[in-house]
Amino acid sequence: MSKIEIKNLTFGYDNQGTILFDQASLNVDTQWKLGLIGRNGRGKTTLLKILQNQLAYSGQVLQQLEFLYFPQPIKDKKQLTYYALQEISNFEQWEIERELNLLQVNPDILWRAFETLSGGEQTKALLSLLFIEDHYFPLIDEPTNHLDILGRRQVADYLKKKRQGFIVVSHDRIFVDEVVDHVLSIEKSQLELYQGDFSVYEEQKKIRDEFELAQNEKLKKEVSRLKKTAAEKAEWSRSKEQDKYGKASDKGSGAIFDTGFIGARAARTMKRSKTIVNRMEAQLTEKESLLKDVEYIDPLTMNYQPGHHKRLLTVENLTLSYQEENLFQNISFELNHGQRVALAGANGSGKSSIIQFLLNQFDGESKGDLFGPDKLKISCVRQNYEDNHGTLLEFSEDQGLNHQEFLNNLHKLGIEREVFQNRIEQMSMGQRKKVELAKSLAQPAELYVWDEPLNYLDVFNHEQLEKLILSVKPTMLIVEHDQAFLEKIATQVITLTKK
Repeated sequence: MSKIEIKNLTFGYDNQGTILFDQASLNVDTQWKLGLIGRNGRGKTTLLKILQNQLAYSGQVLQQLEFLYFPQPIKDKKQLTYYALQEISNFEQWEIERELNLLQVNPDILWRAFETLSGGEQTKALLSLLFIEDHYFPLIDEPTNHLDILGRRQVADYLKKKRQGFIVVSHDRIFVDEVVDHVLSIEKSQLELYQGDFSVYEEQKKIRDEFELAQNEKLKKEVSRLKKTAAEKAEWSRSKEQDKYGKASDKGSGAIFDTGFIGARAARTMKRSKTIVNRMEAQLTEKESLLKDVEYIDPLTMNYQPGHHKRLLTVENLTLSYQEENLFQNISFELNHGQRVALAGANGSGKSSIIQFLLNQFDGESKGDLFGPDKLKISCVRQNYEDNHGTLLEFSEDQGLNHQEFLNNLHKLGIEREVFQNRIEQMSMGQRKKVELAKSLAQPAELYVWDEPLNYLDVFNHEQLEKLILSVKPTMLIVEHDQAFLEKIATQVITLTKK
């Protein structure tokens, strides 16, 4: 049984001025199936790079197994998949075919150019390299990208059956729940380990956070009471001081004895009250330092402006096709005010094509009818948003957004304010996705059309969006592979099937 030991790990990016890890220590058994959790920008991918010794850090990382990272870049995507994978790892043909069969993908993909494979096939091909040899410890970064619901189940089954341990990063809560037996949470510069799956982690963290918050509120109330008492005592001591000097001016009153006694008593009271308050404030500071790992998730806002239309869309006997090959069996559905209709189906079944058709952007052939009111205000989250560019101010002005509302949602989604100075095209893909989402939230709309909105977003963002949608109850048409999200927000699910 081997271990990975992290001792006093300290790391921060110089250009960001923040510390991601501060004297963090951890022991990991390499037989654990470990889920790595944390907000975007908190350091999940950075930690994987540190484990691979790709970044300079302070502290120690001790391990006995060699780390193998997913996804590895493919140098030449035009070559056959077999040879593209050989450049990453040496293997026998039967070994890679065995893993592909376990992943429920036809080994024939080895003899096709890597660039011709679907996103799901490319993901499975790269995953198949991770467990060929047992002297590797896999670091699996976002394996569910490009996988539909069926593909996610297949990969989850594959990982569950492996005897080797690994670290996996994924924002799909159901997927993580199915494959891990431990959770490592990155919580504001520290690493916290939980035994169990993601549901256990959520429950334990919720209990811990609620206890800390309750203790904090209790202490704040006590400090407030003590401050009030101290102020009253201070006022009493001041009034007695005034009495002392007043009585000292009264001839023949015996005030010399009285004033000395009153002044000493007032001084003692003042000193004692200050001591009590100082002690309680010190305890409050100490308690607040214990609360540094509580995640405060600010609620998002949505510029939903429902109109008088009861029915926003009617689709009758719709079929879409390319070169006379139908993408799915014809469908009919209605989208009424307040409904949230989700389109489900395997990759390539035509979900995004339906959205493109509704927006008059589909370049294939179509049969069927679409009815809806004129001048319907629609706000979109697109899968492809590389055309977003410029500064955030330029972008919001170009899109006609309320700039402050746009920035507020960006910050609530987890983008630090210093990033606001960057041009959109210079941002990470996760940050650019949040720009696209914040744009949609700020646009005045009667209908929201979102195509895979959760890509690149962490589980905390998922929770924000769930709470927002359930609170506002907007009319939506949505494509998403995250089952947990759809189960919470969708009022109807339409599953597309191949012709």
